[in-house]
Amino acid sequence: MTALHSVDWLIILGYFVVVFGIAWWAYLKEKQSQTTTEYFLAGRNLGWWVIGAAVFSSNIGSEHLVGLAGSGATDGVAMAHYELHAWCLLVLAWVLVPFYMRSKVFTMPEFLERRFSPINRTVLSLISMVAYVLTKLAVGIFAGGVVFAVMIPDVHFMGLDSFWIGSIAVIVLTGIYTIMGGMRAVAYTSAIQTIILVVGSACVTYYGLKALGGWDVLREWAGSEMFNLWKPLVPDGVAATWAPVKEQTRMAWYFNDNYPWVGMLFCAPIIGLWYWCTDQYIVQRVLGAQNEQVARRGSICSAALKLLPVFIFIIPGMIAFALAKSGQNAALGQAFFDESGQLIRDNAQQAFPMLVAEVLPIGIRGIVVAGLLAALMSSLAGAFNASAALFTIDFYSKLRPQASQKQVVWVGRVATAVMVLIGLAWIPVIKGGKGLYDYLQGIQSYLAPPIFVVFFLGVFSKRLNAKGCLWALIVGFSLGLFRLGVDTPIKLIADFSYTEGSFFWIINNMYFQYYSLLIFLICIAVMVVVSYLTNEPAYEKINGLTYGTLTEEDRRQSRASWNKWDVIASAAVLVAILAAYLYFRG
Repeated sequence: MTALHSVDWLIILGYFVVVFGIAWWAYLKEKQSQTTTEYFLAGRNLGWWVIGAAVFSSNIGSEHLVGLAGSGATDGVAMAHYELHAWCLLVLAWVLVPFYMRSKVFTMPEFLERRFSPINRTVLSLISMVAYVLTKLAVGIFAGGVVFAVMIPDVHFMGLDSFWIGSIAVIVLTGIYTIMGGMRAVAYTSAIQTIILVVGSACVTYYGLKALGGWDVLREWAGSEMFNLWKPLVPDGVAATWAPVKEQTRMAWYFNDNYPWVGMLFCAPIIGLWYWCTDQYIVQRVLGAQNEQVARRGSICSAALKLLPVFIFIIPGMIAFALAKSGQNAALGQAFFDESGQLIRDNAQQAFPMLVAEVLPIGIRGIVVAGLLAALMSSLAGAFNASAALFTIDFYSKLRPQASQKQVVWVGRVATAVMVLIGLAWIPVIKGGKGLYDYLQGIQSYLAPPIFVVFFLGVFSKRLNAKGCLWALIVGFSLGLFRLGVDTPIKLIADFSYTEGSFFWIINNMYFQYYSLLIFLICIAVMVVVSYLTNEPAYEKINGLTYGTLTEEDRRQSRASWNKWDVIASAAVLVAILAAYLYFRG
């Protein structure tokens, strides 16, 4: 495998100089004010392009570099459905941004408190922090280790191999600049990291296709199946339309490597809308806008950028597969296929970093490795800052209301360090799973439905009350944790029978998207039934927080915040999504 050249190392060093220079500048700015608004929301003074780049960079993290590219190598464009959910950011821009900006909240749980009650804020904060440990923190650390293990495989220190050295290095360096500069450091470094990431990843696609022989050669070796985005949604033939449902819903709910169309069509949007519209990790960047117009345009900008991963991550994964299958790259072929010619799915997680090491020239390789680090670090930095905001604003500030702004910021920095340690402890649970991206989508599928339900139903229906919201969160979260307990590679619920046909076997083997849909439907029923069996909420206390309680002044101000160019930009994103679906038809 090609080692990094001194030129590559100089470029990587330059990247770190820029990142920590920005962090130091942000630290000096934050030090002047020492306020929570400055530390957690960058003083609510971010520009729309910074917001768009920060949202994109925070999202494009380890699950894409390692997991999504790996999914491209094993399943082709099937996972592109999740990436084409850029339209969810348009829902954020046009549906929820007005409510968030009007409420002037710091966190998503705080918005839930305004709409429902303080107890709902506490429950959502707990759910969100658990979700960050299970997804963003641990996955980011794990992927950092995978990248280092591929790029610098022979490094050992104090009994640790390159995987653990890489994991620890990424998290420590990211933690330092996040703790130093807060949201301003996260946002502005993310903007720079977005440029590096997009340019670097585009280079991987270009040089990968050049090494393979072009786009037509890729289609030849990958095959029409890997280029078929519609196959998970529309099975061949009318008679087969319900076949995936029958296969997955019989008594033996076998978990296989396909993506049933019912799950992709109905479950995937639930996960997308939860993640892009209600998750603190994403929305916190939007809350840093100075007004509704900037917040909306930042969301639209990020929606446009979100279309790129199909071409800069999934396609490189497919290129790595084609290089391995065609025999044009011996190292990839040896890593991806066993002696009988069967694809080794776990090794496919190395598709992107191996492609970087094998096909890129000196100098370009340094830029791309810097891009790899940028994605890993920006994703982790966003998770650290969001976790710190949730803990300090939603817990510490409520327990210690007399605490000074300086004390709250200090506690936020300590909370970041604690989340790092918890994330490290979760890594062994991920190792040995079906795949990093599949793991992430599974966890999100278990945790997303109740949060999606309470936010969207809460905004669209003024009749739903705090008790309905609370029980929907409790029931949904309990069902999600139960599935997680029997679904992890290391069984958290291990004292029960997993023999074929048993209750725990059925729960463990039920397709994750179908289980997510079950949680979703149960949460809707619980929230509606409990709300209508109890008293109506005090409508005067939720003015401006639901469509049914908007005033004419609220509507007028919101309408004045957008113009025809915002509409045209949003329409262009939708056209691009449609074009992708029309092109990837096998």
